[in-house]
Amino acid sequence: MHKIEDIRRLGRGGASVASIARDTGVSEPTVRKYLREVDLSERPPEVGRSPRSPILEPYAEAIDSWLAEDRRCWHKQRHTARRVYDRLVEEMGFEGSYSTVQRYVKRRRRELAAGRDAREAQGYLLLDWAPGECQVDFGQADFRVRGVVQRGHYLVVTFPHSNVGLAQVFWGETAECVCQGLRDVFEFAGGVPLRAVFDNATEVGRRVGARVVTSALFRRFAAHYGLDYSFTNPYSGNEKGSVENKVGAVRRNLFVPVPAFSDVRGFNARLLGRCLGRSEGRAHYRKGACESELFEEDRAALSPLPPAPFACVAWLTRKCDRQGTFKAGGEHRYSAGPAYASREVAVAMGAFDVTVVGDGGEVVTAYEREWGDAPTDSADPLLQLKLLCNRPGGWRDSVVRGSLPDELVAYLDSEGPADLRADLRALRDSAARRGWSAAVEGALRSLGATGGVDAATLELSAAVSASGCGRVEYDEPVDLADYDRAFELLEGGAASA
Repeated sequence: MHKIEDIRRLGRGGASVASIARDTGVSEPTVRKYLREVDLSERPPEVGRSPRSPILEPYAEAIDSWLAEDRRCWHKQRHTARRVYDRLVEEMGFEGSYSTVQRYVKRRRRELAAGRDAREAQGYLLLDWAPGECQVDFGQADFRVRGVVQRGHYLVVTFPHSNVGLAQVFWGETAECVCQGLRDVFEFAGGVPLRAVFDNATEVGRRVGARVVTSALFRRFAAHYGLDYSFTNPYSGNEKGSVENKVGAVRRNLFVPVPAFSDVRGFNARLLGRCLGRSEGRAHYRKGACESELFEEDRAALSPLPPAPFACVAWLTRKCDRQGTFKAGGEHRYSAGPAYASREVAVAMGAFDVTVVGDGGEVVTAYEREWGDAPTDSADPLLQLKLLCNRPGGWRDSVVRGSLPDELVAYLDSEGPADLRADLRALRDSAARRGWSAAVEGALRSLGATGGVDAATLELSAAVSASGCGRVEYDEPVDLADYDRAFELLEGGAASA
């Protein structure tokens, strides 16, 4: 401002434009500009507008979508200005300079960061939800499964009208898990919600600008149930605040201490009732009415369930290798058995199971689905056992041997070829009737009771194991002395007679 003051003072004194320019060190056009200026009031700052280069105007939407998508990615795998420029040239025929793109990317990143901070600082509108509408999101928690603690995912479906939230536990966040969880909730609630609002979840669908892309399995699921759905905008948790809060509430109230179970599906069936039980007698945080009573209004607004449930599986086709195994769901290897070596099989990937179907449509086998990035091998011991019975010479290096308990392996290792073949066949036949786990448990009981694994004892023990019956344990030792005295009296009585 001191330059402007000097220019206008010298001008009022009658100095020429050229002399004022020499004395103040500015150009003559600048001198003329400020001599003519009639209003020197401070101008309001420009906000919310990003000056754009005309050559970039047709590409701005694409660049903005790439930068917005970057916010969901690991920071080491985001677009650099150079990568943005290269993609514009390769994919869209951009003919401008790199420096133009660089300046725009730098400015837009600054504006996006400022916009995020502003959103976090501002208040949010209080949204009202009609009965029968729901919100869906995932959370994570630890669970103790068969004695081992592992990190799991749980799907939460909340009905904002009543604030009732229902949860289901899974080991992944795939489309199969989402569809299975929604199906379980729909069947428990007795109908289909009018609308479901999802987070910008990769496995179900995602919003990129105004465009929404959904997975094929979820589209089929939504069409089957007549479900209307939408996705929230990225970084807009207020659009589904009910489920955001419920995810934390479920973890704090239902998963502390760490739940222990052996069958996740059984746990999920009980979990739905426990979730609803938390709303019994609880007043809605804003409406005052009881949550369980408001949930009845939610239920009354639901659409009817379709006549048949949806099969929440994704079908794949895999060609087996020479051992009859294939990979599915990442680095997880499953076996269709030696009979399917070098042949194609159909594979149904569900939330909990992997089912293998042969070329004739028959179910070959089913496995518990494996999760995670680490490679696994789920070869079915029973399939290998059928082959091993014909070739018992491969016992030492077989998958069957590695899947059996150490004490049973030690006993079978000590047997001769004929006895080993007979015991393996007994194990095979019992497993075909009672299941693999029951047959192995039966063999262990037979070994403990008789010191061997004869077919009759193994079958009886396997049947007991499959029925769920176990050994009866008493709190105090059982005293059999009364039986001894009774036998003595009977013997004495018999002798006197």
